[in-house]
Amino acid sequence: MSDRHTYCVIMAGGIGSRFWPMSRTAYPKQFLDFLGLGRTLIQQTFDRFLAICPPENILVVTNAQYAPIVKAQLPQLKDDQILLEPSRRNTAPCVAYANHVIYKRDPEARIIVAPSDHLVMKEGEFHDTVRVALEQATTHDCLVTLGIMPSRPDTGYGYIQFSDEAGTTHPRVKRVRTFTEKPDHDTAMKFMESGEFLWNSGIFIWTVKSIRKAFAMHLPEMEKAFEAGHDTYGTAAEVRFIEGVYSECANISIDYGIMEKAKNVFVVTSDFGWSDLGTWGSLYEHLPHDANGNATVGEQVMLYDSARNVVHMHDDRLVVLQGLEDYIVVSTKDALLVVRKHDEQKIKQFVNDATAEWGEKFV
Repeated sequence: MSDRHTYCVIMAGGIGSRFWPMSRTAYPKQFLDFLGLGRTLIQQTFDRFLAICPPENILVVTNAQYAPIVKAQLPQLKDDQILLEPSRRNTAPCVAYANHVIYKRDPEARIIVAPSDHLVMKEGEFHDTVRVALEQATTHDCLVTLGIMPSRPDTGYGYIQFSDEAGTTHPRVKRVRTFTEKPDHDTAMKFMESGEFLWNSGIFIWTVKSIRKAFAMHLPEMEKAFEAGHDTYGTAAEVRFIEGVYSECANISIDYGIMEKAKNVFVVTSDFGWSDLGTWGSLYEHLPHDANGNATVGEQVMLYDSARNVVHMHDDRLVVLQGLEDYIVVSTKDALLVVRKHDEQKIKQFVNDATAEWGEKFV
């Protein structure tokens, strides 16, 4: 059941460079249907929150260049539900902007902040988890995040260490002790073995009053800058004001700027089939596999003597592959990527090299 004081902020400004060649600066991964489900990642995220809050309470924060794509993919949104960033300044300014727009509309608001490009396989469990977090955020002056029970020592995620100190309304809600950026494999193994660590999902829940208080304490200049525009929000003057603020804003994440510094942070232990879909390898884990472990998206893919590959065809060409094991093969209208799965971290370098050789044509 949705609540009129509950808002959702979908962050949709990233460029998803690790999913090249499908994800491009002009049309990044949140606007693509990676799983072949008929709904893009941002559409799936929007759909997911309709059970939590009214559609008019869902805001999308994105780069101004993506406004036409957001409007085309989410025609339910009115213009004042799409907050346009004039430049990329990481997630803290994004959250601050949304805070003030929502505060002007509803000072009693509870806010869920979520990336637009994550995957959730168990939606019922996700909704139950968010409701637990909302209860904690409403009854305590605190900041809440969702932590994923780790299934492997993954080095691609940040980790949250929790303790069993008192001060929560639910047994799944734990006080956060530390945040750790992506660890090396040995450290990740120790984290898993300790039973005290969760993956950082990057999904946050708080009241608008609590998060504004946290900004005032930890990023006071940013809070004052956005507060100065109170009268412009929802008016024709908003765009010009935001252009000015963003030109002066620090480039800083909400994790580093607020969450790692605040003392009143809690985490809800979670298991709802989550992935941040950060890489082709992570996508492989969530696609159906054939008898040889191959995962394919595309109508006309033929595989011979091949195993454990992820093959993604963006067009209707016939693709025949023979003798490949543990590869990523991605075809778009102007690019073909063939790379070993364990070398997928090199994709960014490939893109940089292509840019040096041919300019922005392929990015």
